[in-house]
Amino acid sequence: MKKTLIVIMFTAFSFGAFAQQTGFVSSEGQQKYSQGGFAGPSPAVSSVSQAKTRWDDSWVVLEGNIIRHVGHELYEFRDNSGTVYVEIDDKYWMGQSISPTDKVRIEGEVDKDWNSVEIDVKNIRVMK
Repeated sequence: MKKTLIVIMFTAFSFGAFAQQTGFVSSEGQQKYSQGGFAGPSPAVSSVSQAKTRWDDSWVVLEGNIIRHVGHELYEFRDNSGTVYVEIDDKYWMGQSISPTDKVRIEGEVDKDWNSVEIDVKNIRVMK
């Protein structure tokens, strides 16, 4: 019984020492990490007409309005140069409610098929 208790205590102590060596901080600790990222130029905003001429899987940034819901996760997007269908997976809405009067910024990939162009949206946010 005493040997088992000693092994358990030794294991717990070893784990605590290991956790401290690897940077683990308990919920009471004050160590915090800031979210990093790239601090350089970002992709320029494109127009719908420019996006339609891009290669398949090209990254685009568009600003305009989502004017109607077409089908499951498929919407019509409009800017000053025209309209394009955008596919927005439910997970990318992140609780936002957007109406046709709200200007939005979408980022995503051009998805070209034989006779159609859509934008597969990966990020959407309301412009203020």
